[in-house]
Amino acid sequence: MGKTADLTVVQKTIIDTLHKEGKPQTFIAKEAGCSQSAVSKHVNRKLSGRKKCGRKRCTTNRENRSLMRIFKQNPFKNLSELHMEWTEAGVKASRATTHRHVKEFGYSCRIPLVKPLLNHRQCQRHLTWAKEKKNWTVAQCSKVLFSDESKFCISFGNQGPRVWRKGEEAHSPSCLKSSVKFPQSVMIWGAMSSAGVGPLCFLKTKVTAPIYQEILEHFMLPSADQLFEDADFIFQQDLAPAHTAKSTKSWLNDHGVGVLDWPANSPDLNHIENLWGIVKRKMRNKRPKNADELKATVKETWASIPPQQCHKLITSMPRQIEPLPSIEYMYSHGEPISGVIGHQGRIHPGQSANPSQGTHTLSFTHYGQFRDANQPTMHVFGPGYPKETPEAQGEHANSTHTWWRWELNPQP
Repeated sequence: MGKTADLTVVQKTIIDTLHKEGKPQTFIAKEAGCSQSAVSKHVNRKLSGRKKCGRKRCTTNRENRSLMRIFKQNPFKNLSELHMEWTEAGVKASRATTHRHVKEFGYSCRIPLVKPLLNHRQCQRHLTWAKEKKNWTVAQCSKVLFSDESKFCISFGNQGPRVWRKGEEAHSPSCLKSSVKFPQSVMIWGAMSSAGVGPLCFLKTKVTAPIYQEILEHFMLPSADQLFEDADFIFQQDLAPAHTAKSTKSWLNDHGVGVLDWPANSPDLNHIENLWGIVKRKMRNKRPKNADELKATVKETWASIPPQQCHKLITSMPRQIEPLPSIEYMYSHGEPISGVIGHQGRIHPGQSANPSQGTHTLSFTHYGQFRDANQPTMHVFGPGYPKETPEAQGEHANSTHTWWRWELNPQP
């Protein structure tokens, strides 16, 4: 039998903390994400005082903490840059050792999520909207008709397809991928609800208010009749100029269409964006050659979306409403906010004991950090294991190992 992976620093911290609180080993194993035997071996090793077998590590705990500070200052550095900066500080370690320590800290190199850049006013509106809608039921979410435009190109993705070839076949015509400066594309308007998808509208020109009202007349209303029949519904649209024009508002009012209040620059809240992504992924292997084939492929793929998939997307709305951009922006500007940090640093709205003093209730299960524009970074090194800066005083909020309260000094 092969050797199992060692416990990470985070897992050891969880085990030590919960063991001191007298929790049973089965509960500790579930919280730490390991087996009960691994918990037992770790606890017994700590109690016996026996040192771990094997050669001593080439770096000290202090040097390891310096590595953590380096990649927390800029998490977008690659491994080579991390290793170079760490060794320039006098640490004698290989690139593989650097990589191993970063993994032991609980970090993995991943593609970052893309979020829209919001100004201060948009952040406040985004946060207010999320708080208002976070308690929506599945029935309320199912009454919304989501709509949006999306652009489809003949070439999908930046990397394109891979090719199997020999080393000397790099310039062989059969192994080359053709490229054009301006690939053919189509702009599409579509709508969806928890009951399925509506008909697509292929846009030929720039969408003005009169053109958008024609789209509503010939595509939005038929979509509503198809998906909701005689039931009431709420129409969702973004704040594009053609959507918010006075004539468009008048048209919607005359036709008795209720519009969902929507924050500006919030495509990440619209579930049809997820559906566009699903359609584009399904089309990657079809490779249309011209605009007509592209339109036919989009229509075929769009029609193949099952209602169950739409229902699954819509019903996920309550748990997807998380005011991350607003909270991050407000915190970076030194404003008193309250929130809860959960798994992998995700921020959820929380109640503050004293908002005027900037009280934050934090819960963390992984390493995390906060950055204030005028203060040093406050690091959290693991469950129940905070490191306080001169600007923050921490106190244990209750007997649970993951909950801490921090009194911060917001900037005036």
